[in-house]
Amino acid sequence: MTQNQGTLLESGTNELEIVEFQVGVNKFGINVIKVKEIIEPLIITFVPHVHDHVEGIVQLRGEVLPVVNLEKVLGIPKSAANQQDKYIVTEFNNQKVIFHVSNVKQIHRISWEQIEKPSNIYRNGTSHVIGVIKREEEMILLLDFERIIVEINPELGINVNSIKKLGKRERSNKKIVIAEDSPLLRKLLHDTLNEAGYVNLEFFENGKDAIAYLEGLEKVSTDISEHVHIVVTDIEMPQLDGHTFTRRIKENSHLAKLPVLIFSSLITEDLRHKGDKVGAEAQISKPEIAELVLKIDQYIL
Repeated sequence: MTQNQGTLLESGTNELEIVEFQVGVNKFGINVIKVKEIIEPLIITFVPHVHDHVEGIVQLRGEVLPVVNLEKVLGIPKSAANQQDKYIVTEFNNQKVIFHVSNVKQIHRISWEQIEKPSNIYRNGTSHVIGVIKREEEMILLLDFERIIVEINPELGINVNSIKKLGKRERSNKKIVIAEDSPLLRKLLHDTLNEAGYVNLEFFENGKDAIAYLEGLEKVSTDISEHVHIVVTDIEMPQLDGHTFTRRIKENSHLAKLPVLIFSSLITEDLRHKGDKVGAEAQISKPEIAELVLKIDQYIL
């Protein structure tokens, strides 16, 4: 089973396709855009002194890729019942990683509006669940794969030291609106942008809340630049995704002049056209925070 690029949905429809898979008897999902292919398990080469969640490495078409065991990541006991182990070959954050799962079920086409935010009761600081999809009698949990990788190797995450290398900076307090669903990344963006000299930040958990805020400013003033000067958005967000959020901004005559920078793990050469189509001024791949800051410099000053 390989990813068919022809099935990718058009930008700005607020829809996505997810691959449903199992870990043990539990059901999870991953955005199909992150999936390169699904294969049978390969012979693994053990690597000493790696993170406990990494089984080892495999060679796939000349590339050496790490294999991450999701049972270990999620603390789920191995289940022998109907287990048909599969490897999900993924690409995001400019990295290729294989995830070892118990089984792969099917692909679902859904709206981002169908994805509910996890309850605060079970969404603590260590949870890997970023969304819940209810389907008839079952639920599918969306996982934060970026967080899983950063926990294995923190150097692959947003690094404030890359901002410090830019040197002492004096920046304006012009307002930046940021839409990002991950609490961890909101904190990292807050800290790194503050380090970069940008302190007037307004965060939202999804594009729906962010566009409501921006559209509400129309009632206060006809000149949006009096209140907001640039927008930074993720792509994968419950309720309203970043591409649809960007399209809504650019189709609104009062908001259209706002520069929009897409900061996402899904920025690849194959997918860049989607951000271009909805009118984003720039697209930066996570975790390249220094590049994001330089783009903000370019559009805000």
